[in-house]
Amino acid sequence: MLGHQDDKTSSIVNRRAAEAKGRAAEDEVAARLRNRGLTILARRLRTGAGEIDLVAADDQSLIFIEVKARRTLTEAAYAVSPRQQARLLEAASVALAHRSDWARPCTRFDVALVSGGAVSIIEDAIRYH
Repeated sequence: MLGHQDDKTSSIVNRRAAEAKGRAAEDEVAARLRNRGLTILARRLRTGAGEIDLVAADDQSLIFIEVKARRTLTEAAYAVSPRQQARLLEAASVALAHRSDWARPCTRFDVALVSGGAVSIIEDAIRYH
C-alpha cells in the first residue's frame, strides 16, 4: 500500500509542476502578444468542448492560441495533435456562440511553442473548413 500512495503523490507533484510550467509559458506568450498590440480577452477559457489557452484580439482579428511548452520547440510542435486541433476548433465555436462581442472580420488559430527562453508563435497554424 505504501508504494501506491507514493505513486499517487508523485503523480500529483508532476501534474502541479506541469501546470506551473504551462502557466509560465502562457504568461510569456500573453506578454509577447500584448507587446504586439493585441488585447488578451481570455486565459484558460473553459467551454463545454474543451479549454482554450489564450484568446487575443485587435480591431481586425480574433485569435485563438494553443500554447505548448516542451523540452524542445520540435517536441512542442508535435504535441499539437490532430485530435487536439479539432477540440480547439470546437471550443472556439462554442466560445463564439456565447461571445458575439468578440466577432471580428478575421478569425485565426495560432500555436505558440515554448522551450526554455525560446518562444515561436506560428500564426494561422490551424485551418478549419
